Parts: sequence; structure tokens; C-alpha cells
Amino acid sequence: MIDTEPLHARAWQQAALQFGTDLESNQLIQLQGRRRLDNAKLVCSWIEQPITPDQLLAVRQPIAEQLLPEAKAMDGAESLVRTAERFGIATALVTSSDRASVRHKTSNHPWVNRLQLMVCGDDPDLKAGKPAPDPFRLGADGLKVKAEECWAFEDSRAGCESALAAGCLVWRLLRTTEKADQLEPVEQGLLQADRLVVINQLSEAQRCLESIVSRDD
Repeated sequence: MIDTEPLHARAWQQAALQFGTDLESNQLIQLQGRRRLDNAKLVCSWIEQPITPDQLLAVRQPIAEQLLPEAKAMDGAESLVRTAERFGIATALVTSSDRASVRHKTSNHPWVNRLQLMVCGDDPDLKAGKPAPDPFRLGADGLKVKAEECWAFEDSRAGCESALAAGCLVWRLLRTTEKADQLEPVEQGLLQADRLVVINQLSEAQRCLESIVSRDD
């Protein structure tokens, strides 16, 4: 809903540089959609000098906190949320960010509060983060629906893997810099999944939702 991935990437990149490591684009892609501590452990494995996740995060977090208020809503996100609300469709935010970070980066987007449920990376009931299915299963349970009845909107490989494993119908939103035929082979394989639809704009999913509701009426 909020386009934070480029900002998170900048924060990881700048933090790693302070320890003498220039992260490559394919490494930054691996960090998308995952929980902060999981990413910190991964980045530490790429840094040649001995460093703990806590040491890395002590450098990275101030950078991220400065950048995240710049985050903009994805085109069509607010309209999609309001459309679901108008149709009485239950909605949830399933994110790898912790709750404090979510409050920080959505402070300029009050419409996010229209979502009925929030599953965050530090949720005490969450046993494993994305790409494990746990976050979306927890979200479905919280909405009192089956995961197979849910639509999930994702822009990362880890998020898609998580939602598919949970049984959701996944809408994979391509970024403006992405083309489906230029994604990594692993993710191109994901795009072939029966329950995954590739879109360029959230408005495509909104039109589909409106069509389904109108047909059912």
C-alpha cells in the first residue's frame, strides 16, 4: 500500500557502505518483503568484516527513520481500500515491518487506518515471517476467513511466496522499473503459478473487484 521498498533498499545500502560493503542490486532484491532482523542477518553474511545484526541495525535504523516519511502511497492504493470498504469486504495490512515502523511510515496516510486488521513483523503470534505462509494465515484468521478466499497484493518475491503458500490469490504488482520478462528466473517461475496475476496498476484489481461485485448483485 505504501511504497517503502526503494527507501528500505537505500537504508540497507548506506548502512552496508559504512562497513565497507557495496550491496549489489540482486542482493537488495533479496531483502524485499522480509522482516528487519532476518534482513540484518543476511546482510551481515555479505559483509566481510565481523559484525552482528545489532551493530548493523544501530547504523541502519536512523537512516531508515529519516527516509521513511518520504514514502508515497502506491497509485490506486487508497481508492482500492475505499472500494473494498464500500462493498463491505474485510481488509488487512500484512507487513514485515514492526508496528512502530508502520505508524511512522503511514503517518502521512491516515486512510491506512481504514484497514480492519494489521499483521506486523513483530506480532507475538507470528512464528515466521515472509516468505513463510504464517503472516497471511494469521491475517486470514484475524479476519475470520479462509486464506483461500483472500486476495493478496504484493510487490516482492518473498511476499508472493508467502501469500501463495498460504493459499491466497496473489496480485503481483510490477514496479515502474520492472518488466515481467526481465525478472529473475526464480520469480519468473512464480509468475506461472495458477493463483497469481501480474498487474501494472492497482486500478486493474479494483476494476476486477467492481466487476465481480456487480455481477454477483
